[in-house]
Amino acid sequence: MPKTNDAALAAFIARKAEIDAALDRIRVASDDHFFASPEDVHWGHVTALADHAALLKRITDAIYAEGEHIA
Repeated sequence: MPKTNDAALAAFIARKAEIDAALDRIRVASDDHFFASPEDVHWGHVTALADHAALLKRITDAIYAEGEHIA
């Protein structure tokens, strides 16, 4: 009989749901140009997006074993 870890699976699914919800919120913000109107965009917006992109790159690098996460 194979051993299962129902608690770990439930926790995994809950964490995945958190990530999916965060991705959905990011997509909504992106679709609305991160709530910045074109006539109001300034370098602060660019810096904020660069920071967000760097954080997302850390995540994708970790998931795909790229960048500093190369095995």
